[in-house]
Amino acid sequence: MTTDVDRIAAFSDGPQGGNPAGVVIADRMPAEDEMQRIAAEVGYSETAFAAPEGDGWRVRYFAPVGEVAFCGHATIALGATLAGRFGDGTYALQLNDAGISVEGQRHGDRVHAALISPPTRSGVVDLEVLEAALALFGLDESDLDPTLPAAVANAGNDHLVLALRDRARLATMEYDLNRGAAYMRLNGFTTINLLWVETPQRFHSRNAFAIGGVLEDPATGAAAAALAGYLRDIGWPHGGTIDIVQGEDMGARSLLRVEIGDTPGQGVRVSGSARQIG
Repeated sequence: MTTDVDRIAAFSDGPQGGNPAGVVIADRMPAEDEMQRIAAEVGYSETAFAAPEGDGWRVRYFAPVGEVAFCGHATIALGATLAGRFGDGTYALQLNDAGISVEGQRHGDRVHAALISPPTRSGVVDLEVLEAALALFGLDESDLDPTLPAAVANAGNDHLVLALRDRARLATMEYDLNRGAAYMRLNGFTTINLLWVETPQRFHSRNAFAIGGVLEDPATGAAAAALAGYLRDIGWPHGGTIDIVQGEDMGARSLLRVEIGDTPGQGVRVSGSARQIG
């Protein structure tokens, strides 16, 4: 059984930026401890493992320190790999808890890929949980943007959403990795999504992923999908599409587009470019 690893930067800004992900296409799904070993060895925030199952693909995602239920940027990377090996098209994916799809279209040395996320939902944040998050990042309530209240948003995983008033404050994001991981484990958050709203349809994001052993992701498709579902739930004037700029403050500018349907809870379409690394 081959376990060769493709290395793909998902949601790239042309030939630069994007979030690196590993992709392993296997004849059958490797053992769990083998997938964990490979993910730790690769060292990216996630590695996607895929094996044929029925008319589609069985997919699991591993961070260096454990499995995650869904990863958007690794799914985009997987779509790029599938398109490169088997041709342009749409591929059905069976995750641990949901069935989704990814499509890949080749354009020279890059691929445009899009996924349909798991169903979305959102809810309010407990006050004590919010206060602990603010303390973690050295923020207070005056730093928050009241037009987009803090929330827990889900599109396969729970993400804490914190919108800030000022772009400059977003640029100074910092926190203790171990303390952040403990906070996220306690509250079941896969990421903490800090945002600045440039316009109702354009957001700047920084995404803390301490629970995966990574201080920050330069592009996070799962968090983007969860945010879009939350915006739909609160009647935000998204106009059916939002664009997210992420990774800029860490020197890996990444671009994500999310298309939002009208049906509450329905999965959303997250798309972007992907490029081969190395």
